[in-house]
Amino acid sequence: MAEPDLPKDFFEFMQKMWNPMSFPMPAMLTPTVSVEEIGKKIAELKAVETWLTMNVGFVQMTVKTLEMQKAALESLQAAAGKPAGSTG
Repeated sequence: MAEPDLPKDFFEFMQKMWNPMSFPMPAMLTPTVSVEEIGKKIAELKAVETWLTMNVGFVQMTVKTLEMQKAALESLQAAAGKPAGSTG
């Protein structure tokens, strides 16, 4: 029984499996042999994670602020006898 034709380079095989259209793969998926390079990449990704976490906090705070503003306006409109959503 003949063995299937597998690429000689396992990484090439995996790249073709995960990327059949042959788009360039992100650098973080390419093999690295340097411990310093891996440490540098980890530090970069942690900085990005921190930045994204901070931005998520800002978005959540903005949503909460808008919800409070909406509730306050609805209360004022209800107290004035105007239907919610009307202006003027």
